[in-house]
Amino acid sequence: MSMTIQDIKFNRNDQRNFMAELRQKVNLYFQEHNISRYANRKMVVKTVALIAAFATLYGILVSGRVSHPWLLILLWGLMAIATAGIGFSIMHDANHGAYSRNKFVNTTLGYLLNFIGGNALNWRIQHNVLHHSFTNVSGMDEDIDAGKILRFSPHQERYWFHRFQHIYAWVFYGMMTFMWITTKDIRQLIRYSKMGLLSTQGVSFSWALVELVVTKLLYYGYLLVIPMIMLDIPWYMTLLFFSMMHFILGFMTACVFQTAHVVDDAAYPIPDDAGNLENSWAVHQLLTTTNFAPKSRIMSWFIGGLNYQIEHHLFPNICHIHYPKLSRIVRETAERFGLPYHVQPTFLIALGNHAKMLRQLGRAD
Repeated sequence: MSMTIQDIKFNRNDQRNFMAELRQKVNLYFQEHNISRYANRKMVVKTVALIAAFATLYGILVSGRVSHPWLLILLWGLMAIATAGIGFSIMHDANHGAYSRNKFVNTTLGYLLNFIGGNALNWRIQHNVLHHSFTNVSGMDEDIDAGKILRFSPHQERYWFHRFQHIYAWVFYGMMTFMWITTKDIRQLIRYSKMGLLSTQGVSFSWALVELVVTKLLYYGYLLVIPMIMLDIPWYMTLLFFSMMHFILGFMTACVFQTAHVVDDAAYPIPDDAGNLENSWAVHQLLTTTNFAPKSRIMSWFIGGLNYQIEHHLFPNICHIHYPKLSRIVRETAERFGLPYHVQPTFLIALGNHAKMLRQLGRAD
Protein backbone atom coordinates (compact mmCIF):
# COMPACT_ATOMS: atom_id res chain seq x y z
CA MET A 1 0.00 0.00 0.00
CA SER A 2 1.55 3.30 -1.11
CA MET A 3 1.95 6.13 1.36
CA THR A 4 0.65 9.67 1.01
CA ILE A 5 2.31 12.82 2.30
CA GLN A 6 -0.09 12.74 5.26
CA ASP A 7 1.37 9.37 6.29
CA ILE A 8 4.97 10.61 6.59
CA LYS A 9 6.08 11.76 10.04
CA PHE A 10 9.36 13.29 11.14
CA ASN A 11 11.01 12.43 14.45
CA ARG A 12 10.01 15.17 16.89
CA ASN A 13 12.60 14.18 19.49
CA ASP A 14 15.72 14.03 17.32
CA GLN A 15 17.85 17.14 17.98
CA ARG A 16 14.66 19.09 18.72
CA ASN A 17 16.66 21.94 20.24
CA PHE A 18 18.74 22.47 17.10
CA MET A 19 16.12 24.31 15.04
CA ALA A 20 14.85 26.25 18.04
CA GLU A 21 18.35 27.56 18.80
CA LEU A 22 19.11 28.21 15.15
CA ARG A 23 15.87 30.12 14.63
CA GLN A 24 16.59 32.20 17.72
CA LYS A 25 20.08 33.10 16.44
CA VAL A 26 18.76 34.00 12.99
CA ASN A 27 16.02 36.19 14.45
CA LEU A 28 18.61 37.89 16.65
CA TYR A 29 20.77 38.58 13.60
CA PHE A 30 17.97 40.51 11.91
CA GLN A 31 17.11 42.35 15.13
CA GLU A 32 20.68 43.38 15.89
CA HIS A 33 21.26 44.64 12.36
CA ASN A 34 17.81 46.22 12.19
CA ILE A 35 17.09 44.76 8.76
CA SER A 36 14.17 42.99 7.16
CA ARG A 37 14.31 39.33 6.23
CA TYR A 38 12.74 40.23 2.89
CA ALA A 39 14.22 41.87 -0.21
CA ASN A 40 16.44 44.90 0.26
CA ARG A 41 17.53 47.66 -2.13
CA LYS A 42 20.14 45.43 -3.80
CA MET A 43 17.50 42.79 -4.44
CA VAL A 44 15.15 45.34 -5.99
CA VAL A 45 17.95 46.62 -8.25
CA LYS A 46 18.70 43.05 -9.32
CA THR A 47 15.01 42.46 -10.04
CA VAL A 48 14.77 45.53 -12.26
CA ALA A 49 18.06 44.68 -14.01
CA LEU A 50 17.08 41.10 -14.87
CA ILE A 51 13.58 41.96 -16.09
CA ALA A 52 14.91 44.94 -18.06
CA ALA A 53 17.60 42.74 -19.62
CA PHE A 54 15.02 40.22 -20.83
CA ALA A 55 12.67 42.96 -22.07
CA THR A 56 15.48 44.69 -23.95
CA LEU A 57 16.65 41.49 -25.62
CA TYR A 58 13.08 40.59 -26.58
CA GLY A 59 12.47 44.10 -27.90
CA ILE A 60 15.56 43.87 -30.11
CA LEU A 61 14.46 40.43 -31.30
CA VAL A 62 10.93 41.38 -32.37
CA SER A 63 12.01 44.72 -33.84
CA GLY A 64 13.06 42.77 -36.93
CA ARG A 65 16.30 44.70 -37.22
CA VAL A 66 18.43 41.65 -36.51
CA SER A 67 18.37 38.94 -39.14
CA HIS A 68 21.86 37.48 -39.24
CA PRO A 69 21.66 33.88 -37.92
CA TRP A 70 24.65 34.21 -35.59
CA LEU A 71 23.29 37.42 -34.06
CA LEU A 72 19.91 35.75 -33.60
CA ILE A 73 21.59 32.79 -31.89
CA LEU A 74 23.34 35.25 -29.58
CA LEU A 75 20.05 37.03 -28.80
CA TRP A 76 18.16 33.83 -28.02
CA GLY A 77 21.08 32.55 -25.95
CA LEU A 78 21.21 35.75 -23.89
CA MET A 79 17.43 35.53 -23.43
CA ALA A 80 17.90 32.03 -22.02
CA ILE A 81 20.42 33.36 -19.49
CA ALA A 82 18.16 36.29 -18.53
CA THR A 83 15.21 33.91 -18.18
CA ALA A 84 17.21 31.63 -15.89
CA GLY A 85 18.22 34.61 -13.78
CA ILE A 86 14.60 35.70 -13.40
CA GLY A 87 13.61 32.19 -12.37
CA PHE A 88 16.48 31.64 -9.94
CA SER A 89 16.50 35.06 -8.32
CA ILE A 90 13.01 36.57 -8.47
CA MET A 91 10.34 33.96 -9.11
CA HIS A 92 11.87 31.51 -6.67
CA ASP A 93 11.87 33.90 -3.71
CA ALA A 94 8.43 35.25 -4.57
CA ASN A 95 6.77 31.83 -4.71
CA HIS A 96 8.26 31.07 -1.30
CA GLY A 97 6.74 34.28 0.06
CA ALA A 98 10.29 35.47 0.77
CA TYR A 99 10.52 38.45 -1.57
CA SER A 100 8.16 40.77 0.29
CA ARG A 101 5.93 40.81 3.35
CA ASN A 102 3.23 41.97 0.91
CA LYS A 103 1.35 38.95 -0.43
CA PHE A 104 0.32 40.77 -3.61
CA VAL A 105 3.94 41.51 -4.48
CA ASN A 106 4.92 37.87 -3.93
CA THR A 107 2.00 36.61 -6.00
CA THR A 108 2.69 39.02 -8.84
CA LEU A 109 6.40 38.28 -9.04
CA GLY A 110 5.71 34.58 -8.56
CA TYR A 111 3.64 34.62 -11.75
CA LEU A 112 6.79 35.49 -13.66
CA LEU A 113 7.14 31.71 -13.89
CA ASN A 114 4.03 31.61 -16.10
CA PHE A 115 5.57 34.40 -18.17
CA ILE A 116 8.68 32.31 -18.81
CA GLY A 117 6.82 29.10 -19.64
CA GLY A 118 6.11 27.31 -16.38
CA ASN A 119 3.20 27.34 -13.95
CA ALA A 120 3.46 28.99 -10.54
CA LEU A 121 0.71 26.88 -8.96
CA ASN A 122 2.27 23.54 -9.91
CA TRP A 123 5.70 24.81 -8.93
CA ARG A 124 4.57 25.80 -5.43
CA ILE A 125 3.15 22.33 -4.88
CA GLN A 126 6.08 20.40 -6.35
CA HIS A 127 8.77 22.59 -4.84
CA ASN A 128 7.38 24.10 -1.65
CA VAL A 129 5.09 21.30 -0.49
CA LEU A 130 6.78 18.13 -1.74
CA HIS A 131 10.47 18.89 -2.30
CA HIS A 132 11.03 21.12 0.74
CA SER A 133 9.06 18.84 3.04
CA PHE A 134 10.36 15.47 1.90
CA THR A 135 13.75 16.20 0.35
CA ASN A 136 15.31 13.13 -1.31
CA VAL A 137 12.53 10.83 -0.07
CA SER A 138 11.81 8.63 -3.07
CA GLY A 139 8.12 8.59 -3.96
CA MET A 140 7.49 11.92 -2.24
CA ASP A 141 10.09 14.34 -3.62
CA GLU A 142 9.25 14.84 -7.30
CA ASP A 143 12.55 16.64 -7.88
CA ILE A 144 14.25 13.24 -7.83
CA ASP A 145 11.51 11.52 -9.82
CA ALA A 146 12.43 11.51 -13.51
CA GLY A 147 10.37 8.46 -14.41
CA LYS A 148 12.34 5.47 -15.70
CA ILE A 149 14.81 7.48 -17.77
CA LEU A 150 16.99 8.66 -14.89
CA ARG A 151 17.68 7.09 -11.52
CA PHE A 152 18.24 9.76 -8.87
CA SER A 153 17.84 7.61 -5.76
CA PRO A 154 19.19 4.23 -4.63
CA HIS A 155 15.61 3.35 -3.64
CA GLN A 156 14.33 3.60 -7.21
CA GLU A 157 14.24 0.65 -9.58
CA ARG A 158 17.37 0.25 -11.65
CA TYR A 159 17.31 -0.67 -15.35
CA TRP A 160 20.20 -1.77 -17.58
CA PHE A 161 20.36 1.56 -19.41
CA HIS A 162 21.01 3.47 -16.18
CA ARG A 163 24.66 2.35 -16.45
CA PHE A 164 24.95 5.04 -19.12
CA GLN A 165 22.93 7.77 -17.43
CA HIS A 166 26.02 9.75 -16.44
CA ILE A 167 26.53 10.17 -20.21
CA TYR A 168 23.01 10.78 -21.52
CA ALA A 169 21.54 12.65 -18.51
CA TRP A 170 22.87 15.97 -19.76
CA VAL A 171 20.79 15.77 -22.91
CA PHE A 172 17.65 15.18 -20.87
CA TYR A 173 18.58 18.08 -18.59
CA GLY A 174 18.44 20.32 -21.63
CA MET A 175 14.94 19.03 -22.38
CA MET A 176 13.61 19.81 -18.90
CA THR A 177 11.86 23.09 -19.67
CA PHE A 178 10.47 21.62 -22.90
CA MET A 179 8.48 19.35 -20.62
CA TRP A 180 7.33 22.35 -18.60
CA ILE A 181 5.95 24.19 -21.61
CA THR A 182 4.28 21.13 -23.16
CA THR A 183 3.00 18.13 -21.19
CA LYS A 184 4.35 18.31 -17.63
CA ASP A 185 2.13 21.06 -16.23
CA ILE A 186 -1.15 19.50 -17.36
CA ARG A 187 -0.11 16.08 -16.05
CA GLN A 188 0.95 17.61 -12.74
CA LEU A 189 -2.27 19.56 -12.39
CA ILE A 190 -4.38 16.44 -12.88
CA ARG A 191 -2.21 14.46 -10.46
CA TYR A 192 -2.25 17.16 -7.78
CA SER A 193 -6.02 17.44 -8.10
CA LYS A 194 -6.40 13.71 -7.46
CA MET A 195 -4.00 13.96 -4.50
CA GLY A 196 -6.06 16.77 -2.98
CA LEU A 197 -3.09 19.17 -3.11
CA LEU A 198 -4.81 21.96 -5.03
CA SER A 199 -6.78 22.78 -1.89
CA THR A 200 -3.51 23.62 -0.11
CA GLN A 201 -3.20 26.52 -2.57
CA GLY A 202 -6.85 27.52 -2.25
CA VAL A 203 -7.82 26.91 -5.89
CA SER A 204 -10.20 24.62 -7.76
CA PHE A 205 -9.17 22.33 -10.61
CA SER A 206 -11.37 24.12 -13.15
CA TRP A 207 -9.92 27.55 -12.34
CA ALA A 208 -6.37 26.19 -12.33
CA LEU A 209 -6.93 24.51 -15.70
CA VAL A 210 -8.28 27.69 -17.31
CA GLU A 211 -5.36 29.68 -15.93
CA LEU A 212 -2.85 27.12 -17.19
CA VAL A 213 -4.28 27.02 -20.72
CA VAL A 214 -4.55 30.81 -21.02
CA THR A 215 -1.03 31.49 -19.77
CA LYS A 216 0.45 28.79 -22.02
CA LEU A 217 -1.26 30.33 -25.05
CA LEU A 218 0.04 33.77 -24.08
CA TYR A 219 3.53 32.37 -23.64
CA TYR A 220 3.59 30.67 -27.04
CA GLY A 221 2.05 33.78 -28.53
CA TYR A 222 4.61 36.33 -27.41
CA LEU A 223 7.75 34.18 -27.52
CA LEU A 224 7.11 32.02 -30.57
CA VAL A 225 4.30 33.31 -32.79
CA ILE A 226 5.19 37.02 -32.69
CA PRO A 227 8.88 36.40 -33.49
CA MET A 228 7.78 34.13 -36.37
CA ILE A 229 5.73 37.02 -37.74
CA MET A 230 8.22 39.81 -37.12
CA LEU A 231 11.46 38.14 -38.18
CA ASP A 232 12.38 37.99 -41.85
CA ILE A 233 13.50 34.39 -41.65
CA PRO A 234 11.72 31.05 -42.24
CA TRP A 235 9.37 30.08 -39.40
CA TYR A 236 11.26 26.88 -38.72
CA MET A 237 14.41 28.88 -37.99
CA THR A 238 12.56 30.75 -35.25
CA LEU A 239 11.33 27.43 -33.89
CA LEU A 240 14.91 26.15 -33.93
CA PHE A 241 16.20 29.22 -32.03
CA PHE A 242 13.31 28.95 -29.55
CA SER A 243 14.22 25.29 -28.96
CA MET A 244 17.89 26.21 -28.51
CA MET A 245 16.91 28.80 -25.90
CA HIS A 246 14.95 26.19 -23.95
CA PHE A 247 17.76 23.67 -24.14
CA ILE A 248 20.15 26.20 -22.59
CA LEU A 249 17.56 27.18 -19.99
CA GLY A 250 16.74 23.59 -19.05
CA PHE A 251 20.39 22.56 -18.87
CA MET A 252 21.29 25.47 -16.58
CA THR A 253 18.28 24.92 -14.32
CA ALA A 254 18.81 21.18 -13.93
CA CYS A 255 22.53 21.52 -13.21
CA VAL A 256 21.95 24.08 -10.45
CA PHE A 257 19.24 22.10 -8.66
CA GLN A 258 20.67 18.60 -9.04
CA THR A 259 24.10 19.52 -7.67
CA ALA A 260 22.49 20.33 -4.33
CA HIS A 261 20.80 16.98 -3.67
CA VAL A 262 21.92 14.22 -6.04
CA VAL A 263 25.50 14.03 -4.78
CA ASP A 264 27.40 11.53 -2.65
CA ASP A 265 27.22 13.75 0.46
CA ALA A 266 23.44 13.71 0.44
CA ALA A 267 21.39 11.06 2.23
CA TYR A 268 18.31 9.31 0.81
CA PRO A 269 16.13 8.58 3.84
CA ILE A 270 13.19 6.23 3.64
CA PRO A 271 10.27 6.01 6.08
CA ASP A 272 9.59 2.81 7.96
CA ASP A 273 6.42 0.78 7.46
CA ALA A 274 4.53 3.17 9.76
CA GLY A 275 5.66 6.20 7.76
CA ASN A 276 8.19 7.42 10.34
CA LEU A 277 11.43 9.08 9.26
CA GLU A 278 14.49 8.72 11.46
CA ASN A 279 15.26 12.42 11.91
CA SER A 280 13.53 15.69 12.59
CA TRP A 281 12.64 17.89 9.63
CA ALA A 282 15.57 20.29 10.19
CA VAL A 283 18.15 17.52 10.59
CA HIS A 284 16.66 15.83 7.52
CA GLN A 285 17.40 18.99 5.51
CA LEU A 286 21.03 19.01 6.65
CA LEU A 287 21.48 15.36 5.73
CA THR A 288 19.96 15.65 2.26
CA THR A 289 21.32 19.00 1.09
CA THR A 290 24.69 20.34 -0.03
CA ASN A 291 25.96 23.87 -0.60
CA PHE A 292 28.43 24.77 -3.34
CA ALA A 293 30.62 27.68 -4.43
CA PRO A 294 30.10 29.77 -1.27
CA LYS A 295 32.87 32.21 -2.25
CA SER A 296 31.52 32.95 -5.73
CA ARG A 297 29.65 36.25 -5.50
CA ILE A 298 28.83 36.25 -9.20
CA MET A 299 27.24 32.81 -9.09
CA SER A 300 25.39 33.59 -5.87
CA TRP A 301 24.03 36.78 -7.45
CA PHE A 302 22.90 35.08 -10.65
CA ILE A 303 21.36 31.90 -9.25
CA GLY A 304 19.57 33.63 -6.39
CA GLY A 305 21.60 32.16 -3.55
CA LEU A 306 20.75 28.61 -4.58
CA ASN A 307 24.37 27.71 -3.92
CA TYR A 308 23.34 28.16 -0.26
CA GLN A 309 20.81 25.35 -0.46
CA ILE A 310 21.12 24.44 3.22
CA GLU A 311 20.14 27.93 4.32
CA HIS A 312 17.38 27.99 1.74
CA HIS A 313 15.92 24.70 2.90
CA LEU A 314 16.00 25.67 6.56
CA PHE A 315 14.68 29.20 5.95
CA PRO A 316 12.79 29.25 2.64
CA ASN A 317 10.77 32.28 3.80
CA ILE A 318 13.89 34.47 4.01
CA CYS A 319 15.08 36.31 0.90
CA HIS A 320 18.21 34.73 -0.58
CA ILE A 321 20.07 38.04 -0.43
CA HIS A 322 20.73 37.28 3.26
CA TYR A 323 22.00 33.70 2.88
CA PRO A 324 25.75 34.45 2.76
CA LYS A 325 25.53 36.14 6.17
CA LEU A 326 23.27 33.46 7.62
CA SER A 327 25.50 30.61 6.44
CA ARG A 328 28.04 31.21 9.20
CA ILE A 329 25.29 31.05 11.83
CA VAL A 330 23.87 27.84 10.36
CA ARG A 331 27.26 26.17 10.04
CA GLU A 332 28.40 27.05 13.57
CA THR A 333 25.11 25.88 15.09
CA ALA A 334 25.18 22.61 13.13
CA GLU A 335 28.73 21.93 14.26
CA ARG A 336 27.80 22.69 17.88
CA PHE A 337 25.12 20.00 17.71
CA GLY A 338 27.44 17.56 15.92
CA LEU A 339 25.41 17.74 12.74
CA PRO A 340 26.79 17.71 9.16
CA TYR A 341 27.09 20.82 7.02
CA HIS A 342 27.98 19.71 3.50
CA VAL A 343 29.62 22.14 1.10
CA GLN A 344 31.56 21.85 -2.16
CA PRO A 345 34.13 24.62 -2.82
CA THR A 346 33.18 25.32 -6.45
CA PHE A 347 30.29 24.70 -8.82
CA LEU A 348 32.44 22.60 -11.17
CA ILE A 349 33.50 20.33 -8.31
CA ALA A 350 29.86 19.99 -7.26
CA LEU A 351 28.84 19.23 -10.85
CA GLY A 352 31.58 16.61 -11.12
CA ASN A 353 30.36 15.10 -7.87
CA HIS A 354 26.86 14.94 -9.32
CA ALA A 355 28.18 13.18 -12.44
CA LYS A 356 29.94 10.60 -10.26
CA MET A 357 26.73 10.07 -8.30
CA LEU A 358 24.80 9.49 -11.54
CA ARG A 359 27.35 6.85 -12.51
CA GLN A 360 27.16 5.22 -9.07
CA LEU A 361 23.36 5.14 -9.06
CA GLY A 362 23.41 3.64 -12.53
CA ARG A 363 25.73 0.76 -11.65
CA ALA A 364 25.00 -0.22 -8.05
CA ASP A 365 22.14 -0.52 -5.58
